[in-house]
Amino acid sequence: MHFFRSLHNIKSYPQGCVLTIGNFDGVHLGHQRVLNKLKQTANQLGLPAAVMVFEPQPKEWFDVSTAPARLSTLAEKVDLLQAQNIDALTCVAFNQRFRGLRAEQFVQQVLVDGLNVKALIVGDDFRFGCDRSGDFAFLVQSGKQFGFSVEDTRTVEQEGERISSTLVRQALQNADLSHAQSLLGREYSITGRVAHGQKLARTFGVPTANVLLKRNHTPLVGVFAVEVSTKQGHFQGVANIGMRPTVGTLTPILEPHLFGFTGDLYGQRIKVTFKHKIRDEKRFNGLDELKAAIQQDIQLAKAYFNEQ
Repeated sequence: MHFFRSLHNIKSYPQGCVLTIGNFDGVHLGHQRVLNKLKQTANQLGLPAAVMVFEPQPKEWFDVSTAPARLSTLAEKVDLLQAQNIDALTCVAFNQRFRGLRAEQFVQQVLVDGLNVKALIVGDDFRFGCDRSGDFAFLVQSGKQFGFSVEDTRTVEQEGERISSTLVRQALQNADLSHAQSLLGREYSITGRVAHGQKLARTFGVPTANVLLKRNHTPLVGVFAVEVSTKQGHFQGVANIGMRPTVGTLTPILEPHLFGFTGDLYGQRIKVTFKHKIRDEKRFNGLDELKAAIQQDIQLAKAYFNEQ
């Protein structure tokens, strides 16, 4: 999959492309339906299947404090979309200049001049351009003018509910991991690079990997039984994700402890898959109480895996 961080140099596909646009946060089953239609149309036309996403996501740009928790970072989206066999991913910087594009400028500069779109697949509620002035009808009209087709996508429902990133977040917030899995088509996981941290847990005899989340909010919070994929192999473990209320942190953090692991994970990108919630985050009265709770969390996580 080709990955472009801007609209420049996109002329690698002078023959054009079939495009879909969106946040694709989580790449859930609803997104996968859109991607399947994208690939089908691309195959019919003999063109590359391309996806456009924005960084930051628009709601994060307008107000990061109220933006919803991310299901996937840009790096995770790259992995997830590559697994869907997409030909090209373009990440557009969502900034004041881009936000100020009028609908007709978006069509001309982005779709026509930038990406040479021959077919566009979006939801019929898709809005774009300054103040969301462009809509599906405008795209259809523009397609007739510039020579690209426009198709809408059907809503994907599960038990009467529209599959959406919002619904996945709700499931994760409720620690309903099985419901989240049914919406995503896979178990929920977070991938990140291991960095140096306070190393407090190491003094308790339970070293943890400090995983950089690159999120302002986390979609789930608490202590979980997890499976961790590393270059050294796959390990069961227990992980805390959140703000660590006993010792405090300015940004959310993910700290898995890997059972039976010895070695160095610093700088490595690891994948943490959430299997079962053990408890909520809690503020303890001192480090001794925290240490005892961690030991209990480890025993509960091991008991969970032994039952599976």
